[in-house]
Order: sequence, then C-alpha cells, then structure tokens
Amino acid sequence: MSTLFISDLHLSGERPQLIEQFIKLTQNEAREAEALYILGDLFEAWLGDDAVLPDMTVAIEALKALTESGVPVYVMVGNRDFLMGENFEAMTGAKLIDDPTVIDLYGTPTLLMHGDTLCTDDVTYQQVRAQVRDPAWIAAALAMSIEERIATARKMRAQSQAHTRATAEEIMDVNADAVTEALRKYGVTRLIHGHTHRPAVHSLQVDGHPATRIVLGDWYQRASLLRCDSAGCKLIAG
Repeated sequence: MSTLFISDLHLSGERPQLIEQFIKLTQNEAREAEALYILGDLFEAWLGDDAVLPDMTVAIEALKALTESGVPVYVMVGNRDFLMGENFEAMTGAKLIDDPTVIDLYGTPTLLMHGDTLCTDDVTYQQVRAQVRDPAWIAAALAMSIEERIATARKMRAQSQAHTRATAEEIMDVNADAVTEALRKYGVTRLIHGHTHRPAVHSLQVDGHPATRIVLGDWYQRASLLRCDSAGCKLIAG
C-alpha cells in the first residue's frame, strides 16, 4: 500500500474536467491508499464553510465517500482555501492539519508544507498573506454576505493575476535559504510541498547531510500526484 500526496487542484465549476479527475482519484487509486494528503489549494476559492458553492458539492461528497470507506484524508489549507474550518471536516470526514506538519513517512520524518511561506523573496505576496490570515480579517470576511465574499474573491484573484504577470518567476519561487532553515528547524531531511506549480525532486545539502525537496505539481494539465511507500516516493508530474 502507499500514501498519496496532491496539491494545487484549484477545483472550480469553470473546470469541470478537474472535478471529474478528482472524483476518479477518490474512487480508484485513493481507495487502496493508506492515506491521502492534500497540501493546499484543493479549491480555487473556499468562501467559508457556510458558503459551499453548488459546483463544489460533488467534490465534497467524493471526499466523504472516501473517508467513509476507511481511508484517512488530511487537508492542509492553501492560499486559496484558508477559510476551511471545523464544518469542512464534518462535511468530508477529512482532518485539517497545520502548515507545517511533520509526519513519519515509512520511517522517514517528513516535513509537509503548502509552500507559500517559503517564497520569502516575494515580499508583496507575504504581506498580503499576513493580512488575510489575520483573525480580524477572517472574522470580517466571514461576516460578509456570500455575494460580497464572491466579489471579494474575484477582486483578490484579479490582483493576484496582475501581481504574477508583473513579477519575475524566480521571485515567486521558494527561497533556498528558507528551505534550508525549515528543514533545519524541524530536524528532517525530506520536505514535500506544493504552491509553486513546479513539480520536481530536488537534492540538497543541509549542514553536511543530504536532503530532498519534493515539489508537487498542479492539476491544470493532468492529475499530478506523489506516491510514497516503504521503497520510496515516485512523483507523477502534472
């Protein structure tokens, strides 16, 4: 058996084929897995547990069916779906986990992150992230009507797209020193993360010891996943 890792699906009614791919995963390979980890941005936007859009219902039901089949599902919020809460857990049977989290993956302590906090060179993004993760901002957002939340999400998405177009790619990628510091802080030699949409397996050195950084792919082109078992990990890039 294996453990599966995915991230950056960005499920949305605008891309029904991605929802279909996700449902197939939950009905097929994931049913045989020891666990499924979703490391952020499962949805293009999550407006709050009280504001599940109709297009998202089938994905929620697919997660619920998977967890009811006995497969544990662990979800880390990303920069698009950070308003997930306890009701999301109740709806899906999944468990929300902190960013970062360390797990024992077949005998190897492994650090799991969404990955956006590693992009420290992108100062503008980090400032926005700090703002929207502030409890006061979250409370104000959840106090809005659903229509207001949709409008706010669209505005933020437009701003994000404009920022992406105006920012060099290397600025938006992870900072090497931030990666090293994270591995050193948690005392591990393997890191799995998403966010950057640059699937790859990177070898590096941390304090003279070999380490590995595995970057998950997004789902825009194909269903990307990482499959790990006692023999190692295999990345299927998107």
